[in-house]
Order: sequence, then structure tokens, then C-alpha cells
Amino acid sequence: MSADSNKTASVAKMSVSQRESLTAVLFLTPFLIVYLVFLVYPFVKGFWISLHDWNLLKVAFNPAAKEFVGLDNYVRLFWGSNMEWGAMNAIWLQFGALCFVVLSLFASHKGLLGKRGLLLALVTFLGIYFASGWAPGEEGRWFDRRFWPIVGNTLIFVFLTAPAVTLISLVLAAALNRESRAMGVFRTLFFLSQVLSVTVVTLVWQIMFSPRQGMLANITEMLGGTPVAWLTEPGFSMAAIVIATVWWSVGIAMVLFLAGLQEISGEIYEAAKLDNAGPVATFWHITIPNMARTITLVVVLQIILHFQVFGQAHLMTSGGPNDGTQTLVRYIYQTAFRDSDLGVASAMAVFLFVIMAVFSAIQFLIRKEEA
Repeated sequence: MSADSNKTASVAKMSVSQRESLTAVLFLTPFLIVYLVFLVYPFVKGFWISLHDWNLLKVAFNPAAKEFVGLDNYVRLFWGSNMEWGAMNAIWLQFGALCFVVLSLFASHKGLLGKRGLLLALVTFLGIYFASGWAPGEEGRWFDRRFWPIVGNTLIFVFLTAPAVTLISLVLAAALNRESRAMGVFRTLFFLSQVLSVTVVTLVWQIMFSPRQGMLANITEMLGGTPVAWLTEPGFSMAAIVIATVWWSVGIAMVLFLAGLQEISGEIYEAAKLDNAGPVATFWHITIPNMARTITLVVVLQIILHFQVFGQAHLMTSGGPNDGTQTLVRYIYQTAFRDSDLGVASAMAVFLFVIMAVFSAIQFLIRKEEA
């Protein structure tokens, strides 16, 4: 018997389940190769680089110029000398973390968050509260003075944008969830911002916020006020980036909410009308509970997306004034390509990955409980 006939006979002896498994493996292999080469390997390589004193320019010309330093890059980022913990060291960041704890408890009470998701959310935000309470004592200092304030900027940005995008897009979706030509036009108009690149969005809002020719400045002057230099004033620069980002991000979240609203049976709303339920009561007691999964998805996606903010801060304010709008991704970019310190930049990237993983785990646990 030839070799080909032996192979044919062995394939014929395979059970149906074995054939299905073999087919699945063959179909998954191209994806797994791409996944390993372009995602897993870069992450492992990045973590390996974070354990080295790795100057980008020196190593480019001399691969042996790198030096293994272990966790020194992480210590340099996360710690300092003469550290002390206090409940008021980072009052706004700690207050924001406690507000999210309260919101998580409220969401759990309303059935929007399961027990596992609630537990992980509580641990995460309480971890932020206690971690942000560390500060240098007398004559102490951070090893990297900029890192934690920049992490704080990023967290504040996320805490402001994610709830705002979720709330505004949900209200818009509820208002536009009607079958008419006018509603179709309005949906298109609200979604148009989503198709613009970050460069176009920042250019539009730079003009809007201009104290000389911007629309906001003109409105302020018409009302008898003094125009505000939004992009250079410390109290307004972060708000300017948040406003531009919310305007840019509402469209895709609105579409997700519209898809969720169309899954709700119209009979439920008809029954609410028969019971003389008003629009607010209907929205609160019918729309929100039935949209729990979509709300959870949108919130988690917005959090993960906005932790990676770069273009708005880079193009609108260049991280200023005085690092007031500097974000973690932009700091990683500067550390790696301006300062050529690829080891520290990789350590910051790993830290950002851990944040993303935590919120992805929250999403996974929530969706697992709802399945």
C-alpha cells in the first residue's frame, strides 16, 4: 500500500468531531500567526525592553549598548524618597475615585452591574484612591516628578469624558429613535463628527476656542464679557480638550445606543402609555434597565479609548500649560522618541496596558454575568 493511500485511509478513519477540530485549527492558524507576530510578540518585547536601560539611538548603532536593570525603571516611575500616605494628598483624584465607587454601588443597585463586576470596580477605584494618597514627605521627592501628575491628568480626562459621552449619546439616541426622514437627517448630522480625523477635529476646535476669532469669544463679547484664552489658561485648557473629545466621540456611541433601543419591544412603551407613565418615568424605568448591556459596553469602550488620548492634547495644547493637559500616551511618546529613553517609555506602556487589562476584565466579568 502506497503512502498516499495510507494517508487517505487515516483521514477516513477520523471521526466527525476530529475533522471539525482540524478544520477549525486550519482556519484559526492565519489569525493566530498574525496575532502572535503583531500583538503578543511586541508586548513581550516591550516588557523585555522595560527591564533595560535602553537608549534608542545608542542601541540602534550598537545593539550591545543596552544594560539590564531589572525593575529599576518601574521604581523610578512609581516611587520616590521619604514617601508618606495621606487622605488629602491628591484630593481631586481621590474624590473622583470615591465618586466612581458610589456610582458603581448605584449601578449595582439598579441591576446595571453584577456582583463580580462591582467587586472588581470597587477594588480598582479604591486602589486608585489609596495609591494616589502617596506623596513625598518633608525633603522627599518623586524619582520622576512628572509621571504621577500626568497619570492624574489622564484619569481626570477619562472621568470627565466617558460619563459625558455616555449620557449625551444616550439622550440623543432616545430623542432620535423615531422612523422619519427628519430623524434620519439628524442622525447623520450627529454622526458626521465621527468620520473626521483627529487633525481636522483639533483644527476646528482651535478656531472655535480662539480668543480673537473664535465663536465662543464672539459670543462672550456679545454678552459683555472678556474672551477666554481656552487653550492657554490653566483652568480652561483641560476643559477645552474634553469638550472637543466629547463632540468627536458622541456619534459612534449614539449609533450603539440606537441599535440597543431598536431591540426594545414597542409593546413595553405602549403598556407604559396605558399606565399614564410620563417620558421621564418611561426613560428611567423602561429604557435604562433594558439598555443595561449596551450602557455597560459603551462605558467600558469609552474608558479604554480615552485612556489612550494623544492627538487632542498633542495638537491643541502641546500638553500645556505647565503639563496641565499632558497625557500618559503623549508622555510615553516624548520619553521614547524625544528623550530616547526607550526603557522607561516601555515601563510606562506596560503600566498603561495593565490599566487597559483591568477595565477589559471588568467588561468580561459584566458580560459573563449577563449572558
